[in-house]
Amino acid sequence: MPRPAARYGAAFAAAFMVLTGCSSSASGPRSTSAAGASASAPSPDPLTWSTCGKDLECATIKVPQEYTEPDGAQIPLALMRHRATDPDHRIGSLIFNPGGPGVSATETLRNLPKTAGTPGAFSPAVLARFDVIAMDPRGVGGSRAVRCLTDKQRADAAGTAFDPAVPGGKPLPQLLADAAAFTDGCAKHQSKKFLASLSTDNVARDIDQVRSALDEDKITYYGLSYGTVVGPMYATLFPHRVRQMVLDAPVDTNLWFGNSLTFLDDVAVASERTLNAWFKTCRTEGTAVCPFGTGNPQAAFDTLIDTLEAKPLKIAPAKGATPGGELDGAMTLETTRALAGDQNVWPLLTSALLAAQDGNGAPLYSLWRAVTVSPFPVPTAMFEAHTAIRCADWRTPTGIAAHKAAATKAVREAKRIGTRAAYAALNCARWPAPNKDRVTKPLTGAGAPPALVVAGRLDPVTPHHWAEDMTRTLHSAVLLTREGVGHGSYGINSCVNSAVDAALIHGTHPADGAVCKTDKPATTRPLVLTNR
Repeated sequence: MPRPAARYGAAFAAAFMVLTGCSSSASGPRSTSAAGASASAPSPDPLTWSTCGKDLECATIKVPQEYTEPDGAQIPLALMRHRATDPDHRIGSLIFNPGGPGVSATETLRNLPKTAGTPGAFSPAVLARFDVIAMDPRGVGGSRAVRCLTDKQRADAAGTAFDPAVPGGKPLPQLLADAAAFTDGCAKHQSKKFLASLSTDNVARDIDQVRSALDEDKITYYGLSYGTVVGPMYATLFPHRVRQMVLDAPVDTNLWFGNSLTFLDDVAVASERTLNAWFKTCRTEGTAVCPFGTGNPQAAFDTLIDTLEAKPLKIAPAKGATPGGELDGAMTLETTRALAGDQNVWPLLTSALLAAQDGNGAPLYSLWRAVTVSPFPVPTAMFEAHTAIRCADWRTPTGIAAHKAAATKAVREAKRIGTRAAYAALNCARWPAPNKDRVTKPLTGAGAPPALVVAGRLDPVTPHHWAEDMTRTLHSAVLLTREGVGHGSYGINSCVNSAVDAALIHGTHPADGAVCKTDKPATTRPLVLTNR
């Protein structure tokens, strides 16, 4: 998942202006087969590039929907290229996946100049030496984005209130009904064969089709979050096609293809830890720096959630900030979960919470609208693609008893965030398009060059022990740890930036187990102190 700092650029500005008073978004049989990895893949047609923005070119490549049926249905995939700015010293093509799943790589590349200083933002040195290639994975963005709901259903879902005190946000019968409506919609609006084809192994095969169409013998790869599932899959299926690989904010691939309930529990605990880190920093800095809660931010936060859930704040329309609506406790919890996971936006979080305490919910409401993707069910712009890809990969129990037990465990282990994780895999439990031949063997990348694995010490989505597990699973890998809170490290930390650039450009790595300190200490000091 992309980091909040990268997602909240426009909302950050809008919220700041409001604060300052200025005017101005399944399960199926497991397989260890690597069928269709390369032998049956057809040779792709040459790419036809056309200008589609400043320094950008776009193209479309058609790939088999199923590589076991190379002459069957095809899927068009959207590509974008940023040409090397120093073509005389060009190394080759760098393919990246910005995560999600569900994040559009082409839109990420298009917005790259606007997101400098955020995770995944490539340095000028990398942009000079590589053609950076963005491929929207099948089912995402310009590559036949998955849609399971009508516009009305999507709007209704976005306006539905969730109770932050109830596991899953709603009574279980309603959650089951919602899951049925969602999965029935997927089956109605999408081909089941297409849904079943969205697995990560097919995304890796698609990347190799792109490599072939680019006429590259090997590729360099950078993956963020879910992109760290795609990378090891590619290195496992096509080890001799990898030049260098960097895996940032890594997912434990064994867990990703294992029990999804354990996966989601780990995410809930990781998010709870980053929220607790914000509470601790607020207390430690004292009320002169962090006035929220007057020394007890946990109690103040819980009270605010309860108060807003009982009586939501009305949000008046504000040009450039919000179309208006209501801010309740559940929306506040979700927004806080996202922002607490990035220490660079802690000041914004403090400011927004202080404003809400004073009856101004516009900053939090604007930020809530900017949440594009979440590890837990939330009606966002990417929710349908996010869910479909996970369900194509995951092994999810179909019996409700397992989900009840997991919900109880999540709430016990993560007091505030656990309710968000509870029952978050119900859609995959009744997924209508089981993927019977997905690759689930350990992703070792045997035969590929050593990978650089970069992990944050306190990551709200991919906990640090996942990076340790990935490093052990990969046949050859080096682990670099960044101290601090945040999801994704390259682009926001000078020490990490130097290490990643060296890996991508020169193929050199730091010592295994090396640690990068934060560039600046975390603070909860608000951007603007509201009148209190």
